[in-house]
Amino acid sequence: MEALKTVDMAELILQSHELSTMINQSCEVSAYIDAKQEMEADEEAQHLLSLFERKKMQYEDVQRFGKYHPDYDNISKEIRQLKRSIEMLDSVQAFKRAEDALDQLLYEVSRTIADSVSSSIKVPSNNPFLEAKSSGCGGGGSCGCSIKKHS
Repeated sequence: MEALKTVDMAELILQSHELSTMINQSCEVSAYIDAKQEMEADEEAQHLLSLFERKKMQYEDVQRFGKYHPDYDNISKEIRQLKRSIEMLDSVQAFKRAEDALDQLLYEVSRTIADSVSSSIKVPSNNPFLEAKSSGCGGGGSCGCSIKKHS
């Protein structure tokens, strides 16, 4: 039986810092930072985001009573329209694309690390399609599904 080689924790932490430095120097992080700064400099985007935050508070108040609140339909419609207006802005779309690319990079790094330990380790993702690709419904528990790993 092969003896397990122990890893020096200091070395492991040093290498993790090297990995984080590489990630921070990646094109994905650079694009994310640039896109975020552009969105923050976009006066229309900032105005609409501020308006959305205020409208969201009204929406949350209305949600407590649901469709029985007299302003429910009006506020619901306004918040959907406002959200759509924000999503249509070029700076917001660029930010979302950069955010998704960075999320993909972080997921792939996490997935690589997890798979090096065990293919059954769950790796959270903001993308439900990535999570569905990496495992069954929850890891092959009592439901009887098996973990299907796709590359």
